[in-house]
Amino acid sequence: MIHFNVTRSPNDAWVTQALREATAYCQGPRFLIRDNDDKFGAKFDAVAKAFETKVIRTAVKAPLMNSICERFLGSVRRECLDHILILGEGHLRRILAEYAAYFVESRPHQGLGQRTPAQVTKGELLSNVILGAPADVESIPVLGGLHHEYRRAA
Repeated sequence: MIHFNVTRSPNDAWVTQALREATAYCQGPRFLIRDNDDKFGAKFDAVAKAFETKVIRTAVKAPLMNSICERFLGSVRRECLDHILILGEGHLRRILAEYAAYFVESRPHQGLGQRTPAQVTKGELLSNVILGAPADVESIPVLGGLHHEYRRAA
């Protein structure tokens, strides 16, 4: 995950600004997959073109075309938002920031050999994570105890 933001009413200007914020130093991604929503207008297309990003539109009613994003959004909903009463945009932004940090830095992923995306990015090997002297494990609550991060105690 590179960037997220929250609004009640996304429109072309808001989505365009989100694209600018997600692309550091005007270096956009090579490809960008999006649906056919009206909020992606001419401004969005112009910024994507300026970043030399090829915009790929998903087919109508084809969630498997963007399965990675759909899987992540499902995880956010099931593991986080279904269990918390959101009190406003600021509260939602804080909750999502904490969940995003947990998802990338602490939550093991089966597809990554029970490593976290942060460990894969850093190039840590699974054997380096598991092997070592036995130690006590400490549990750190995340999202008010909804999830837990586990670390070896010092």
